[in-house]
Amino acid sequence: MAGKHVQRGFFDLDDRYAALSKIGDPLARLAGVIDFEPFRYRLEKALKRSDGSQGGRPAYDCVMMFKILVLQALYGLSDDQAEFMIGDRLSFMRFLGLGFEDSVPDAKTIWLFRELLVEAKAIDKLFALFDRRLEAKGYLAMGGQIIDATLVEAPKQRNSEDEKRDIKEGKVPEEWRDNPHKLAQKDMDARWTLKRGRKADPTKHNAIEIAIPVFGYKNHLGSDVTHGFIRTWTVTDAARHDGRQLRELLHKANTASGVWADTAYRSRRNEAIIARNGLFSKVHHRRAPGKPLNQVQSRANATRSKVRARIEHVFAHQKRRMGLFVRTIGMARARMKIGMANLVYNIKRLLCLRRRLAA
Repeated sequence: MAGKHVQRGFFDLDDRYAALSKIGDPLARLAGVIDFEPFRYRLEKALKRSDGSQGGRPAYDCVMMFKILVLQALYGLSDDQAEFMIGDRLSFMRFLGLGFEDSVPDAKTIWLFRELLVEAKAIDKLFALFDRRLEAKGYLAMGGQIIDATLVEAPKQRNSEDEKRDIKEGKVPEEWRDNPHKLAQKDMDARWTLKRGRKADPTKHNAIEIAIPVFGYKNHLGSDVTHGFIRTWTVTDAARHDGRQLRELLHKANTASGVWADTAYRSRRNEAIIARNGLFSKVHHRRAPGKPLNQVQSRANATRSKVRARIEHVFAHQKRRMGLFVRTIGMARARMKIGMANLVYNIKRLLCLRRRLAA
């Protein structure tokens, strides 16, 4: 009857959830495949290890709070956006195990939980825990490994030339030392770099090379060829050279010896590192200044590109589908943010492989 208030009951909510599942709730599929409970021990240990100077352990269940970080990584949400979306979306509430009668963690609580994990340097162990679970399910690192890096942007810093010089020298600019509120908003770990690309030239039939200034960090990855999971990773400022991170990214447990990478990783030092680890270099050949590649090198590069290009799909997915962007200040928080994106990518990759297997 028009104008009459209808009270919703428990079964009405069940019906809504059933309708969501019927049309394909991606979070319900995720919850059906991924058991987050094994993260509890590592989370509780990390939270205990923190000294509690910023408020102690949050009152909310740690696994539920970790799943909020998963949601943030999946959809590129800030803390304020996460608070709103949890209260607004039934699919988010069901994923977190919240009912209408439950309180929703606010943005400050989400920030505090993540800060405690940052202080405990927990992301590496959380990532390693899931990687061990992948291996236990039979998803061993196989087929060789692909190494590459991508830029992850952060909010641009508008600094004077003197401030930039002090930061490069590892100093805190004098004006910032006297203004702690301003210092708290300045990222002294991120760096500017030039991102090279190509742009179509309307006056010609080919593209022209362009360089775009980017401020932020780099996500350095190593993925296995067979399954496409991220197996190794590290984070640096955006200005750091890709090739310098090769040693840290090599995964010795891979069942095959091939190492694919682009020309940025081609150096005598890196070739020696690959050989010393009993691996076989499939790094792209670099053209000598003023000289073209010979036919053998050109064919080898073309063949290697077919494998190496697979890691570009990882970066594209993180940036376009997951909205990877560093909103935080400093390297420790950036590492947590990017590390969560790498962990959640592996979660999504597992879902994809399981769906293919079922089909």
